[in-house]
Amino acid sequence: MGKPFTVNIDRFDPYKTYRFLVYFGKSTTPVAAVSKVTALKRSSDVIEYKEGGDPIILKGLGRTKYEPITMERGVTHDPEFEAWANKVWDFGNAQAPDDQRQKEVSLKDFRRNLTIDVFNEAGQKVISYKVYRAWVSEFTAQADLDANANAILIQSLKIEHEGWERDSSVKEPAEPQFEDVGA
Repeated sequence: MGKPFTVNIDRFDPYKTYRFLVYFGKSTTPVAAVSKVTALKRSSDVIEYKEGGDPIILKGLGRTKYEPITMERGVTHDPEFEAWANKVWDFGNAQAPDDQRQKEVSLKDFRRNLTIDVFNEAGQKVISYKVYRAWVSEFTAQADLDANANAILIQSLKIEHEGWERDSSVKEPAEPQFEDVGA
């Protein structure tokens, strides 16, 4: 059995799911208030076939597809979610008279690359994923409003994309250690 960590050999606990930041495009500022990102998932189709006279069904590799990613965040005054969603469909421009209509879809920049960084408990970046050619297929501007609830107002994006990969330049950092103060 291999060690789960190569640099921090005394660590046995996997990384937690609650320490992460998301970046849209080339921005160096993380998107505000993102509280949930669904799993990065891909699957490949299986093609079953038989050779003549052989009773065994063989299996071959078919097309690979990447599942959409959903991001949720608390509603703030940061316009980033809605601005990106409007690149795919801008209601205001779509409803304008023909002679005043500027655009309905921003074909030039509705796709973006994303970066998802994961951090350890000490705040060190430990894993990073790059998501390629992403675009918003569904936007929820706000969750249901309920006067009897005790909840945060949430908005969400469903993001289609053309693949992701782990950033191999991000290596396991040496975790900090504190000296024993009472010694």
